[in-house]
Amino acid sequence: MRAHSSPLIIGHRGASGYRPEHTAAAYDLAFRLGADAVEPDLVATKDGVLVLRHENEISGTTDVADHAEFADRRATKEIDGVEHTGWFTEDFTWAELATLRAKERLGGIRQTSSTFDGRYPLLRMRDLFGLVDAASDDAARLLGIVAELKHATYFSSIGLPLDELFSDELAEAGWTDNPELVVESFEKTVLTQLYRRGFRGRRVYLLEDDGAPADRVAVDGSSARGYRHDLTEMGLYALSAGGPADRVDGISVETALVLSERTVSAALDDEEDEAALTSDLVDTAHAAGLGVYCWTLRPENPFLRPEFRVEGPDTAWGDWERMFAAVMRSGVDGVFVDQPDLAVAVRDGR
Repeated sequence: MRAHSSPLIIGHRGASGYRPEHTAAAYDLAFRLGADAVEPDLVATKDGVLVLRHENEISGTTDVADHAEFADRRATKEIDGVEHTGWFTEDFTWAELATLRAKERLGGIRQTSSTFDGRYPLLRMRDLFGLVDAASDDAARLLGIVAELKHATYFSSIGLPLDELFSDELAEAGWTDNPELVVESFEKTVLTQLYRRGFRGRRVYLLEDDGAPADRVAVDGSSARGYRHDLTEMGLYALSAGGPADRVDGISVETALVLSERTVSAALDDEEDEAALTSDLVDTAHAAGLGVYCWTLRPENPFLRPEFRVEGPDTAWGDWERMFAAVMRSGVDGVFVDQPDLAVAVRDGR
């Protein structure tokens, strides 16, 4: 998949720092900027089509609120224990969603990207398979997908099992055995279900530093074991143990878990000082036989550690190079990044 050994550069929802996320323009640009793979988020329509959206509530990433014909679809729902109000993909057919256009989710920070609001239609998973196949031909190398299944327990509860829908999409696109496909989720249950449906690609468990996964909460309620247990040494070894259906190939965590709590002076710039910023999570996970992915590298001030920020507004880019370098020196196997060219430049020493 990769032109360079490590880490894998994954365009987060495409080149989402430059174009509205999850659009053909964002994915195409990600590959043109050197990404080895792209990351789509998958949610379902009421007629069982997998669409690429950050969440099933789509008012922040589409122009649905401007469509008078859909005004009566606005609803309030509880998704994974959190109440949301807006428009939800499961209340639309794909034909209806195809009439919408994408918009920039972070318009206040990414004003250049927001100039592309209204230009691009939504995509289905099957559309992305075709786009990646074409990009691989153009690049003369295999390019990949790291697909995230969103809210699997919720979708299963309303009769839209993502494991089944995704397996069917793979078979139809001829991607079932594609070695450049990785599937990830914050819910381990759906990764197990995928294996039982014949998926033999890499499965990655998304972890946060707080809270508990929705699949465990659905079974155990308030006593559900949280993500912090999975992040312990014992928890990491447990993730790579057991039968082939139950174990996972890797974990995916936010940058705060890869970087240590220690801060350093912004004046320090040698590799040894930057390496001191990293925690021992990557080494511990590797010792347990797990790959490690990290999300999300972004250059704008609000997304950087305080010591890497600069004077100025949220739109200003801070000392992103040093923070990106610190993350990569931790030994992570892949990084999700909104501007793939920046991560490629740091990885390749340009």
